Amino acid sequence: MEHVTDVPESLPRSADQDPVNDYDRFAEAYAAENENSLVNAYYERPAMVALAGEVTGRRILDAGCGSGPLSAALLDRGAVVTGIDVSAGMLELAGRRLGDDVDLRVADLSERLPFADGAFDDVVASLVLHYLEDWGPALAELRRVLRPGGRLIASVEHPFVAYTFQDPRPDYFATTSYTFTWTFKGQSMPMKFWRKPLHAMTEAFTAAGFRLSAIDEPRPDPAARELFPDAFHDLATRTTFLFFVLEVPPSTGGSDDRRAMGARR
Repeated sequence: MEHVTDVPESLPRSADQDPVNDYDRFAEAYAAENENSLVNAYYERPAMVALAGEVTGRRILDAGCGSGPLSAALLDRGAVVTGIDVSAGMLELAGRRLGDDVDLRVADLSERLPFADGAFDDVVASLVLHYLEDWGPALAELRRVLRPGGRLIASVEHPFVAYTFQDPRPDYFATTSYTFTWTFKGQSMPMKFWRKPLHAMTEAFTAAGFRLSAIDEPRPDPAARELFPDAFHDLATRTTFLFFVLEVPPSTGGSDDRRAMGARR
């Protein structure tokens, strides 16, 4: 299956992973596609920015920042941004774009993050979590680095999308993997994702200590109608991504809070 428009920002992976999902190998081509595509520039990123709302002065971790387009948008709105990604190639591109205005670090969401507890007001995870079979360790770390009252704003591939195009049709209620090939400027790359049913997603958030604030299924920016006349209607009338706003409950300072935090580390 050729898939050239639904382009996640980046992903976590282990150092010994096979070439599947290897962003270093096609960082330049990927970043160029991501910059102005209908799905990213006029649908996913604007939705993330809208859900973030007023961010002036807020300390935001862009988890899976890729080449930095979302970081740049948040920086322009007054946020203090830190970006992490497992791909050194993508971070190099982000550094060219963002300069010294954003602290960029190589980090893997499956491992402990190099930040203190409560270091951030918000975390944005743009099209990242669906690369993980088990969300538990990553969500525990994101919960740890958020202050009490902080937010996790996340987008993932809608669980119904992968369910409908997989053949044979999987068990909707199971966590299943699926693969396809992205092609950018003649360069192909195999990609692997994990599809979870909606209830498994919300249960993972709750287990990590988050409180669900909003679920969103936005439509693309109307400005894209003239730029992408053939594809706009399709994207505007079908579900593609699912967006969450999760909150860390305000701390009461009690021993129960401390025990809960310790259990999730």
